[in-house]
Amino acid sequence: MYAVIKTGGKQYKVAAADTLTIEKLTAEAGEIVVFPEVLMVGGDAGITVGAPLVEGASVAAEVVRQARGPKVISFRKRRRQNSKRKKGHRQDLTIVRIAEILTGGAKPTVTSKAAIAAATEKPAKAEKAAKTEAAKPAKAEAAAAAGEVRDTSNLSLIAGIGPTIEKKLRAAGITSWEQIAAWTEADIEAKDKELALRGRATREEWVEQAKELLAGKPPRAKVDQAELKSGEDK
Repeated sequence: MYAVIKTGGKQYKVAAADTLTIEKLTAEAGEIVVFPEVLMVGGDAGITVGAPLVEGASVAAEVVRQARGPKVISFRKRRRQNSKRKKGHRQDLTIVRIAEILTGGAKPTVTSKAAIAAATEKPAKAEKAAKTEAAKPAKAEAAAAAGEVRDTSNLSLIAGIGPTIEKKLRAAGITSWEQIAAWTEADIEAKDKELALRGRATREEWVEQAKELLAGKPPRAKVDQAELKSGEDK
């Protein structure tokens, strides 16, 4: 069975399971829409032509998605008037899938499977995300307890070491937390003079921070941000 419907000022010949791109409809993806303007219905029983519409006939379709057509450029120029106008346009469209062709005043029997799936999928995704977030601290604690090896070459996790200072340290052969954690006061003084650190290593406790990171504690910068966000002084 097929039908000829009218929507958006245009006529379309449709059959069940056809995918159709039409003028924009106000509907969400997964919703069922009904086209009441049926101009003709054809099938094994013959052809019924409306005058202008076929009485009691309608077509039900599921909205697949909203889309936009290709860009169309409109350019106008008037000779010797120094007048030019250029405009671009993309038509709003709706893609639908024909579900069934109805006659005799019958009502649509189809329901939106996509809408039901979306309604059940969203809570499941939210629950999965919540479980994943809840498992992160536990994984971190387990990793620390098991002595899992972490990337100790990320010097920027030490508060006070920015990109410029990190570049200086790496050029001097300092590439890991272990090296900084092993510094003595003499080493700190020597590095301060060599790299012009201006006392930052002592003032910002780089050695202590490196030891804390090696022990599995979070970077001080993140702790400070968390305290600032919560408004509490821990």
